[in-house]
Amino acid sequence: MKTKPVSRIIALVKKDLLLEWRQRHALFGILLYVFSTVFVINLMVKEPEENIWNAMFWVVQLFVCVNAVAKSFLQESRGRLLYYYSLVHPRYFIAAKLIYNVLLMMFMSVISLVCCILFLGNPIIHPLYFLGVVLLGGISLSLLFTMLAAIAAQASQNAALMAIMGFPLVMPILMLLSNISRGALTPVVQPGLPGMFLLLGGMDILVIALALILFPYLWKE
Repeated sequence: MKTKPVSRIIALVKKDLLLEWRQRHALFGILLYVFSTVFVINLMVKEPEENIWNAMFWVVQLFVCVNAVAKSFLQESRGRLLYYYSLVHPRYFIAAKLIYNVLLMMFMSVISLVCCILFLGNPIIHPLYFLGVVLLGGISLSLLFTMLAAIAAQASQNAALMAIMGFPLVMPILMLLSNISRGALTPVVQPGLPGMFLLLGGMDILVIALALILFPYLWKE
């Protein structure tokens, strides 16, 4: 009985992966968006200095996350959500969405990093450290926008609502990620890194807790 909730969450994650593969034109569209965005930046600025490179990378990550995560709820019809409501607990459903979007965004983050290195140069001095920050950043952004997409899905599938709510909330996360990742671009040890990592982790835990607490009430509507 203890593993039953876990098995249901895994089944929902597998369902999302299967739907993503069946509708892979949407995934390829996001990949094309990443390539084209980074290529256009290359045409405008060629190979920017490390601080500009870092800032542009996280801006690309932001818009990739909006495009990748938004469809997780906005593509679900009212009838399908009602059907899921009759099968599983809302917390299992939102937990599966969080896990799926984390996996998707980690994959897209690696793709974005490869594109930026290919088209904008490679100013990274500590590649493993930067890769770890990129994966952590993908997790943080996906958690936040998954919760926002769940709220927007209950407001007549209004994607604009997610963007309006998301950008003020995402600014502290982007500032943290930019400051943390800056340490991989300079040989000087950056002070205050443990505190910034703890703050980022605390924000992620808060988002997960809010999603698990609030989503059952949202789904009842």
